[in-house]
Amino acid sequence: MLKGSIVALVTPFLANGDVDFDTLGKLLDYHCENNSGGIVILGTTGEASCLSFDEEAEIVKYSVKRVNKRVPLIVGSGSNETEKAVTMSRKYSELGADYVLVITPYYNKTNESGLIKHFQMVADASLCPVIMYNVPGRTGMNMSLHAVEVLSKHKNICAIKEASGNMSYAAKLSRLLSDDFQMFSGNDDIIVPMMSIGASGVISVLANIAPKQTAKICSLCEDGNYKEANKLANDLLPLTNDLFIEVNPIPVKEAMNYLGFNVGGYRAPLDYMDIKNKKTLIDEIERVKELIY
Repeated sequence: MLKGSIVALVTPFLANGDVDFDTLGKLLDYHCENNSGGIVILGTTGEASCLSFDEEAEIVKYSVKRVNKRVPLIVGSGSNETEKAVTMSRKYSELGADYVLVITPYYNKTNESGLIKHFQMVADASLCPVIMYNVPGRTGMNMSLHAVEVLSKHKNICAIKEASGNMSYAAKLSRLLSDDFQMFSGNDDIIVPMMSIGASGVISVLANIAPKQTAKICSLCEDGNYKEANKLANDLLPLTNDLFIEVNPIPVKEAMNYLGFNVGGYRAPLDYMDIKNKKTLIDEIERVKELIY
């Protein structure tokens, strides 16, 4: 089973806008060697919506080979068009993904029965287990508890990334957890409370720059040491918040570039960070630098 801190990896770009595979390889190695429990590529943080299908396929092929089963590799394969999500999930699982991460439909929001069919069709097509992704702040729709309950019983749906930030909703979801169905926090600021109600870990933006500390928070929670986990999480909370001072992944890429990871810029429509916000972020990095390195 998946557990712990799973990094939602950025996609590095060269100055001309192409994918920087050399840096991607270094990032994959870095997280395999620094306590990450898994790696997500082609997620929100990876700017997947701005990548072509061919670019995505090349990233998957490269990452599968580079990671080489050292940690689980999770590939974002969702779409607001069911057939596209089916095609990508089948393709990326054939290429060697260990799991696929599938977001709820966005913009053309669906009804409950359509949502259930969407995930069922994807799960039927994928050769690897499916993690559902609930993020209403991005999609404009929240998965109903009934839909999650139905889908949790599908033999090829193994987990949900819960990123609504609603602890009451998450607590109700926790009733559905079992050896065959897990929950992961999709928010770095509530790792401890989410794990206290049964989440197996976090799919994390923070882990891009603080993999060992994010993993330690999860490990302490697994051991039932919520007091120490909460202390470490609170020490990192200002940085966690500053990583979302502007829309993800703008701040985390700025932070990584400042720390020497050299991940480059963004794909439009994302743009460079406001100068004042960037200063706020860098000041906070300097304040906690000794803690994370």
